[in-house]
Amino acid sequence: MHNVKTQNLYQQLKQDIVCGKLPEKTALKQAELAEQYGVSRIPIRDALQRLKNEGWLVAHGKSSVMLRPLNANDAEDLYLMRLQIEPMLFDHALGNINFQTLGKARDILQQLQVTSPDDMLLNGELNWQFHRCLYLPASRPVLFDTVAQMHLLCARYIGFQETTLDHFSHSQQEHEALLNAINEKQYELADTILKQHIRSAGEKLVQYLSTMP
Repeated sequence: MHNVKTQNLYQQLKQDIVCGKLPEKTALKQAELAEQYGVSRIPIRDALQRLKNEGWLVAHGKSSVMLRPLNANDAEDLYLMRLQIEPMLFDHALGNINFQTLGKARDILQQLQVTSPDDMLLNGELNWQFHRCLYLPASRPVLFDTVAQMHLLCARYIGFQETTLDHFSHSQQEHEALLNAINEKQYELADTILKQHIRSAGEKLVQYLSTMP
């Protein structure tokens, strides 16, 4: 029961962060959050620790946390790391991607298409499920886990760029092109599309964040 409560609270906190319901540049204290959300401090502590591990929060003082600001340097680091590691994992997966995997990936794209672009959390999760589907056939667990951790760190940025920067439709077009290239066994083209997909989103995001005060 405790785990369910912590998971629900974790999701609610994420939702409130992306909706701007939790203040930026302000200490978030466990006691105050426990009262606000009507729970004990234990699930608050566990949910906050998970969000810290995923890069959504940073420590502030001895006993509180604060929202981690979205900034250009972090965004650039994340997309440059993705650009190096994800194509490596993808190359291992390409020859093992079958029609069943492609069908599952297309189903996820259809879910993305009918999801509200304003639902940043769901869009970010479906985006990862799409990429996850294409990477699992690599059967490289250490490399896969590294990529999965990077996507957790990128989740807030991905949601931001697909709503604030209106990147959703362009992203969907690249996803479709990627599946078509895999289906035609044009693996070099698929690799090029993936790299461009990561690079274009990253550069656009960094450029925007660089102009923010």
